[in-house]
Amino acid sequence: MKRYYSLLLLCCLSGLTYAQPALIPQPRQLSLQKGSFNMHTCKEMLVLHEGFSKEASRLQSLLKEQGYALRITKPKITGPYLQILYADSLPKEGYTLQIAKEGIAITAGDEQGLFYATQTLLQLVPSNGIVQYCRIKDWPAFSWRGYMVDVGRNYQSMATLKQQIAIIARYKYNIFHFHFTEDIAWRLASRKYPELTAPESMTRHKGKFYTEADLKELIAYCRDLHITLIPEIDMPGHSAAFKRAMKTDMQTDSGMAMVKNILKEFCETYDVPYLHIGGDEVHITNKQFLPEMIAYIHALGKQTIGWDPGGNLGTKTLRQLWMYKTGTDTGRTYIDSRHLYINHFDPLESVVTLYFRMIGNQPKENASMKGGTLCLWHDRNITHEMDMFRMNPVYPDILTFGERIWTGGGSAQWTTRIGLPGSASATAFAAFEKRLLTHQQRYFSNLPFPYVKQSNITWQLYGPFENGGDLRKEFDISKMKPALEAIGGTIVLRHWWAPNIDGWIADPKENTTWYATTKIWSDADKMENFWIGFNNFSRSPATDSPPKDAWDNKKSAVWVNGKLVPPPVWKRGGEKGDGEIPLVDEGYEYRSPTPVKLQKGWNTIRVKAPVGSFTPVNWQNPVKWMFTMVKAPVN
Repeated sequence: MKRYYSLLLLCCLSGLTYAQPALIPQPRQLSLQKGSFNMHTCKEMLVLHEGFSKEASRLQSLLKEQGYALRITKPKITGPYLQILYADSLPKEGYTLQIAKEGIAITAGDEQGLFYATQTLLQLVPSNGIVQYCRIKDWPAFSWRGYMVDVGRNYQSMATLKQQIAIIARYKYNIFHFHFTEDIAWRLASRKYPELTAPESMTRHKGKFYTEADLKELIAYCRDLHITLIPEIDMPGHSAAFKRAMKTDMQTDSGMAMVKNILKEFCETYDVPYLHIGGDEVHITNKQFLPEMIAYIHALGKQTIGWDPGGNLGTKTLRQLWMYKTGTDTGRTYIDSRHLYINHFDPLESVVTLYFRMIGNQPKENASMKGGTLCLWHDRNITHEMDMFRMNPVYPDILTFGERIWTGGGSAQWTTRIGLPGSASATAFAAFEKRLLTHQQRYFSNLPFPYVKQSNITWQLYGPFENGGDLRKEFDISKMKPALEAIGGTIVLRHWWAPNIDGWIADPKENTTWYATTKIWSDADKMENFWIGFNNFSRSPATDSPPKDAWDNKKSAVWVNGKLVPPPVWKRGGEKGDGEIPLVDEGYEYRSPTPVKLQKGWNTIRVKAPVGSFTPVNWQNPVKWMFTMVKAPVN
């Protein structure tokens, strides 16, 4: 555990100070006061509640890693000290934290609250040890704060799984959803049916699976960090690997008997409260399958979770929402995962969407909505394990969703828009982005973190121009006033899942062209690297590669100071998409940035974004009417 926390406790750049501390998630109540406390003068820790001894020792170790050696002592103390107190009046998982002249006082009502206070304190302490006086009272808006990984399609090593678990713990998540069975592979060993994990039963990453000891280790690792591991055995759909191994379908009589044997072995082997049973995207041929399996699992002492929409789950099964039109029925309990799939997000758009997102259309938990789970479904094959994190904005999204799921609130309308210049929403997003980028510097310098500042980029949008289906057609905007202004590095004109998600154009029309312009300052004549893109690929569908010699199939273009910026030389230009062929350079965040020549002074950028029909040629190739143009991060 220690090495993963060390990763998270990298010191910030010396000398950086902020009017507001860069805390994620932002505490419910934060009051800054005049004066500061020197952590180097704090030598003792007073713990009066016996039930807090484990978490106090954790805090002691973590502070020691940062250079602050505190001894746990009895009430007779001289000088500044850190005090840990118990109060049963605080909300579950809540805490208070006060930093004053006398020292630091943490109050919690349970171990989780003390653990989360520890995470906040560690974020407060800068490299020089001088902490501003403050008072914090904090508690979560939702009790279910989850993150899910799919390892059935693409195997992840134990070290990589633990790295993610350590990071979500840092940001106050309490659920790790582990999806390890799929059509591609069944990746958990079974003593009774070893053929499930035989290489010949897998179609990708053959022979890669988790042993009984592995899963027990992950469960214990999660529990130590106050995270509940939610295992998922998907049934009866997403089970082609089971069928290859067992030579029968799950819904047959013989298949059901085998599944029950697997469930009995699982429930008797692993100490977890829930078992996720899937239940989605399948033709139900046996209506008794899910009710019978659910009753069997409940009899074995586990609670069940299933996907909604899905099969006939019953009222005792917690439902995890994944589709737009699914609602909430009285008497049922839900977890929200709608439009919370990292693999469908553009990196820059994702942070915007998640920041403004309201969980389950509720500002805080109620009787039917427990919270939400952010999901990573990288369906497409990968070449290297870390491609998962280069091609998906995993860590930017974990931090942003962590903020929203802890603090609650947000907007019921899903959006990609930061807001108009000067608006309250744009101001709030810029403040969050500042905290996000500070965390990127402090904790993620050695990990993929595909995000750059975008709240300072304002575009003037001109249109609409009817192109009559001729996407090459040009229009003169030199004497026009802009129709609107938009903020962001990625501008989604019309979302590919409209009208469920807002883009920038209120009433988008087919066969129209829009232009966008902005200016960028350069202190000298030089080459700068840019992220440029017009069709950020989701990592689920087998989308066709971009055409050769073009940015996309919509004739999109970009000019800098009147000079056309050529598209990349695609490695797989013009090829038909295939889920088994890994992506290599289709997304701006994981290909080499585009070099652009800037002149000293102001540089004018002009983007052309035409569109034809909004109807895609097939579901694998959604029409993404959008553009990205922003300076690439400096490695």
